[in-house]
Amino acid sequence: MSERDEELLTGGGVNLVVRVGATVRRPTGPWTPAVHALLGHLAARGFRGAPAGHGIDAQGREVVDFVPGEVPNDPLPGYVRSDAALGAVARLLRGYHDATEDFPLDGAATWYFPPREPAEVICHGDVAPYNCVFRDGRPVALIDFDTAHPGPRLWDVAYAAYRFVPLGDPRHEGAGPVAEQARRLRLFADAYGLAEGDRPTLPAVAAERLDHLVRHMRERAAAGDRAFAAHLARGDDVLYGVDREHVLRHRALFAEALTEPRPR
Repeated sequence: MSERDEELLTGGGVNLVVRVGATVRRPTGPWTPAVHALLGHLAARGFRGAPAGHGIDAQGREVVDFVPGEVPNDPLPGYVRSDAALGAVARLLRGYHDATEDFPLDGAATWYFPPREPAEVICHGDVAPYNCVFRDGRPVALIDFDTAHPGPRLWDVAYAAYRFVPLGDPRHEGAGPVAEQARRLRLFADAYGLAEGDRPTLPAVAAERLDHLVRHMRERAAAGDRAFAAHLARGDDVLYGVDREHVLRHRALFAEALTEPRPR
């Protein structure tokens, strides 16, 4: 394989990712065996919303399917913020979670993030527009499973809602008024089929997930990770902190929107 056979894929903020024909080559980590076992499990369960894994290449990079379509990045195209796309993302996430319910957990397995209890499913860990492939304005697959780890459904759902509703402070680009956020949050939860018992706590879990993200970014930067150091230099940790406070400030309104009786 020559260097000219490789096409650099832009948009990733952490890893160097290239396309080689019908495959994608990415750096590996201690979590790669667990991730490839997960991808194999998804394929065996008939879930088509994820790439298949194909082992490690001669350069020590993981090999996964290239999923045709568009992976949106900022500034996001309008179709990403449509109600139709929001509902479809929620259904894609639900299908993924359901396909992982019977994934055999191995206590010796290494994951990027430690497992969280209750380990109901295998969380993707970073469900966001930049990790979602769209075709004709609709999401068709999740990609980049590096951050997958066992955990509760709500841990993944809350973060996906933050990214896709989105639940950011209205002063930030792309974040709508609070009332519109509440409406779209309910749409997302309904499309996912979120359990009634999980709905009141979703806002608090979203805020906890943002706190977790900021801590992780700072820990990685302190450990010498240049990609995360660049995120901090850009002020991403400050932005996420402001969004966290926004979610907590309006959590009662969001919880009310999530739990109010559906019209008959």
